Amino acid sequence: MSISGKKWYKGGLQFTCTECGNCCTGPPGYVWVTVDEIRMIAEQTGRTDGRLPAEHLRRVGTRYSLTERANGDCVYLVHQPDGKRVCGVYSVRPLQCRTWPFWTSNLRNRCEWDAAGGMCPGINTGRHWSFEQIEQQRTKKRWW
Repeated sequence: MSISGKKWYKGGLQFTCTECGNCCTGPPGYVWVTVDEIRMIAEQTGRTDGRLPAEHLRRVGTRYSLTERANGDCVYLVHQPDGKRVCGVYSVRPLQCRTWPFWTSNLRNRCEWDAAGGMCPGINTGRHWSFEQIEQQRTKKRWW
C-alpha cells in the first residue's frame, strides 16, 4: 500500500490563507527559526549585522524562537487598516510559518485538522491541495 493509502487526507485538503492573522497570535508558543532565517529576517528589517534584537528573538535550549508581544501577537504581525493582519517579514518568514496549516500535528487525524480550522478560517475553503503537495509542505526542511 502506498503512503497516501494510509493517510486520512489522501484525497487532498482545501486551504487558502485569508490573512486573518489568527495563526500569528494566541497563547504563548514557539516560532522556531534557524540561524539562516534569523539572518534573512535581519536583512529584511534593515539590520546589517545579521542579528535580531533581543526583544524579537529568544533562545530556548539550543534553538531560537521569535518572540510575542504581550497580547500574543508575533513580533512581526502587522495590523492593517482594512482589518487584515499580515506578516511584516512575509518574503523571509520562517519555514514553520510557510508550512501552516500542513503541520504533522494538524494532520494526525480529521479531528485535529478540524480543530485547527476552528481558529483558521482558511482551512476547508478555497484552493485544493493534493496529497503530494501537502506532504511536500509537511516534510519540508528548508524553503530557500
